[in-house]
Amino acid sequence: MIINERISTFINSFDTGNTPFLNEIEHFARENQIPVIRQEVQSLLKFFLGVKQPEEILEVGTAIGFSAILMSEYGPEDARITTIENYDKRIRPALENIKKAGKEKAITLIEGDAADVLKELSGPYELIFMDAAKGQYIHFLPEVLRLMPPGGLLISDNILQDGDVLESRYAVTRRDRTIHSRMREYLYELTHHEQLRTVILPAGDGVTVSVKLL
Repeated sequence: MIINERISTFINSFDTGNTPFLNEIEHFARENQIPVIRQEVQSLLKFFLGVKQPEEILEVGTAIGFSAILMSEYGPEDARITTIENYDKRIRPALENIKKAGKEKAITLIEGDAADVLKELSGPYELIFMDAAKGQYIHFLPEVLRLMPPGGLLISDNILQDGDVLESRYAVTRRDRTIHSRMREYLYELTHHEQLRTVILPAGDGVTVSVKLL
């Protein structure tokens, strides 16, 4: 928990909730320890979907389809979502959930490594949601920037690693040091890149919101 748990619980108490099917997917994910975006990030996405009204959305990291379906439900009626997933065990459940939600025409799931898939996309995407392997964010960034138009938004989830990113690399376990250093590098790039203006928010496990200026 990045912020005080009482404050987080209080803020979340005002949330108006999701559709019954989204609640069903989220419950299944929590029960089976499948990562889905936290309540604070859900609210943040809904807000920016309302502000930006994007017609073309790209998601890097589908999992079982929860966030793609959420963006389709709460984005513009004619929004088209392209989502990328590389983990075989998640692809079939994601496709089944997309079908059950009646979103086959709105959501296109591309199977494969995002590092390869991103190079094949042409865009532009007015909103890009980054929610894949954290250690790969920095490697995806050049292609993500290419796919964004001026004024486009990049929202990156899980950037504070439950607070570990604040610590010295020697304070984190050896197996997490590569992710730790890459996430710090990613945050530096987002906040210093001449094409971007970025804010870091302590929502959920940390979120960045970046707008492309040029």
